[in-house]
Amino acid sequence: MSVVLSVLAAAIFAYILIYYSLFRGSRFKSSATLKGKTAIVTGSNTGIGKATALDLARRGARVILACRTKEKAEAAVYDIRRESGNTEVLYMHLDLASLKSVRNFAETFLKSEPRLDLLINNAGLIACGKTEDGFGMAFGVNHLGHFLLTLLLLDRLKEAEHSRIVNVSALLHRLGSVDFNLLNAQKDLVTGQSYWHAIRAYCHSKLCNVLFTRELANCLEGTNVTCYCLHPGVIATEIGRYMGLWQRLLAFPMSKLFFLDTEAGAQTTLYCALQEGLEPLSGRYFSSCGLQNVSALGRDDALARKLWEVSERLCGLS
Repeated sequence: MSVVLSVLAAAIFAYILIYYSLFRGSRFKSSATLKGKTAIVTGSNTGIGKATALDLARRGARVILACRTKEKAEAAVYDIRRESGNTEVLYMHLDLASLKSVRNFAETFLKSEPRLDLLINNAGLIACGKTEDGFGMAFGVNHLGHFLLTLLLLDRLKEAEHSRIVNVSALLHRLGSVDFNLLNAQKDLVTGQSYWHAIRAYCHSKLCNVLFTRELANCLEGTNVTCYCLHPGVIATEIGRYMGLWQRLLAFPMSKLFFLDTEAGAQTTLYCALQEGLEPLSGRYFSSCGLQNVSALGRDDALARKLWEVSERLCGLS
């Protein structure tokens, strides 16, 4: 077993070293301004989301930080306002682990904000446990909450001249799958609650992001709204904040040596949100500020459609 673990560790080390030596420098360079436009960024009190919100604020956008924890979100609002010089940055409460909270957020936003140009579904986690509605945490937060949020805000997005939806997925979608029998029976895509199950659930949820984006593009064809999904890179964020102590201790040296910082991690999100001429590539997957291929399951239109239909039912939309 120790030999197997050593080989696995060496393979991961080599992958990170080679891959990110080649792509670490990818940066989105654009002078695009967003004055008069409104953006929502979920999970934007820290990490990639905060770096994304800061960049959008610097470009003049009105930025809504859609976050669960009030204290952290208000601190992020203060930081972003101070660093960007933009006072049109505000917090609205959103707990993606509660479909009721998602609906309340959408209702509040639609009553108070007259336009929406960018919806960036950034929040994500690796965690065990269940959501308020009984779904597996990764499936409920990373996919289902964002699915419902997007559909509730779709009409407002269609009112803008040009608008975009950006779903932050991950390279690990390649290890994901969707078991609808298990989902229907247990409201989850894994059978257990160990940290290993949490990692597997994360992979499955990231495949769901890819499939959702693919089917969403089909539904949006002929409208002024386009959508994209992406792998941000291996980033030193708080996504593993629910890991046990030993897992965090083991991950810490690797993250400091090889993982990208949050500013670098936001570059492909910004590319998908702002790059001119991406409209013909709606529904596609990006990494390192460029178009990339997805897994075979990620290209399965029938699977994408079924996930959409099941997600509608689970959200109470059908």
